Amino acid sequence: MASVTFDQVVKKFGNVVAVEDLSFEISDKEFLVLVGPSGCGKTTALRCISGLEEITSGIIKIGDQVVNDIPPKDRDIAMVFQSYALYPHMSVFDNMAFGLKLRKMPKDEIKKRVDEAARILSIEQLLNRRPRELSGGQRQRVALGRAIVREPKVFLFDEPLSNLDAKLRVQTRKEISKLHLRLNTTFIYVTHDQVEAMTMGTRICVLNQGRLQQIDTPQKLYDEPANQFVAGFIGSPAMNFFPAKIDKSDSKLYIDTRNFRLEIPKNRTKTYQDYVGKEVIFGIRPEDIYNPEYPATGIQPAKVDTKVDLLELMGDEIFVYLVAGDKDIVARVDPRSKYSIGDKVQVAFDMTNFHIFDPGKDPDNPAAVR
Repeated sequence: MASVTFDQVVKKFGNVVAVEDLSFEISDKEFLVLVGPSGCGKTTALRCISGLEEITSGIIKIGDQVVNDIPPKDRDIAMVFQSYALYPHMSVFDNMAFGLKLRKMPKDEIKKRVDEAARILSIEQLLNRRPRELSGGQRQRVALGRAIVREPKVFLFDEPLSNLDAKLRVQTRKEISKLHLRLNTTFIYVTHDQVEAMTMGTRICVLNQGRLQQIDTPQKLYDEPANQFVAGFIGSPAMNFFPAKIDKSDSKLYIDTRNFRLEIPKNRTKTYQDYVGKEVIFGIRPEDIYNPEYPATGIQPAKVDTKVDLLELMGDEIFVYLVAGDKDIVARVDPRSKYSIGDKVQVAFDMTNFHIFDPGKDPDNPAAVR
């Protein structure tokens, strides 16, 4: 069991900076998810932990040991890749046992470990089969089993569910979460899928362009994103953003987007007093925009006139794509809503749950105002 520490880690490929000044600690027995769009540096960071990539500068520790110059085979880690990488001519048992045989482990110990891993993953009946006789989900379990038998300090997962269909992805991510609880060791998991990140991670590390944006619990990232990038990346459909200005009139504060004007509740005006007259970014999640006929309890609705542009009927909800002036809006509304394309409708913004971002310091990625 071990913690993993990044201390000002930089990784460059020629003139391209893949990971820039990355510093954070992954606690012992934690399930940490590295998430971000393609090219953000998450897989590179994982490969730096494993030793498959040599870092340009900085320090990586596993436990109390600096591993910068330690080869991958001596780092006591196990990695599960996107591709299953099973030997086609070997049985499931031999695939899982192969690494242990290379270490010249006694046969009795190898059998004990493989049988235990197979039992944990419910693949005991598959031990004599070849990979070609297995489904995608079964092959992924074998790849997991091959990692488990090594009993490493740290498990590394590089988008292991990418090759599975939607239903199997849901099932397998649940199995990996249960596996973490059962093995009680450190898991570091890379994905571009924010739903996987939210449902699996103890904490989530959000990366963009090689830089750490925010690291926190899934709920904290959702409720209190540090900046516009995190706010837009976490949540599906993504948060709505509107250029706006904070106005004051008759001791009340308003958010003016030019297409609609919303009163800020009194209990939140103190936060934005210093922004009166300034340009900001107003953000609100689709799930905080309601059909006024079916409002949630405890909200402070502010009605906005819109036109229905597109509908996505999801069964338990409707994704409604709306237009207000020259701005697009996405809302998640009650499935009983009787909307049709082209309808002029009012929707209610929940003003107890919105976000303001300040573009002053970084116009490309405004910071959240708290």
